[in-house]
Amino acid sequence: MKTATLFVSGLRTRGEPFKLGSNTTAPLQLRAQVLEAWDAIRIDADPLASVKSLKELALRELYPDVRHADEYVVKLHGFEILDESAPISSTAAKNGSIFLITDRRRRPVE
Repeated sequence: MKTATLFVSGLRTRGEPFKLGSNTTAPLQLRAQVLEAWDAIRIDADPLASVKSLKELALRELYPDVRHADEYVVKLHGFEILDESAPISSTAAKNGSIFLITDRRRRPVE
């Protein structure tokens, strides 16, 4: 059975959605965008998967040269998620939400 894809989930993404966490009958359809990579991926996430696992997946797929993932923060609705070990379901995320991953410190453009 194919589930409907949200319009926002298909914008500027490539390929099929990545699976995060265990298989679930009601995954959250999310987007993760790494600001420095200027790209985004779709993720079908288990609501019990951690925010940290979402960040690591996005960095691995979109910005693979990162050496220290802990130097990056995850934001939702403009606010940093301080406890990345918390499950995605404990955040304000819903289907179509966009998680923004960006460097903790702003750096000059090279």
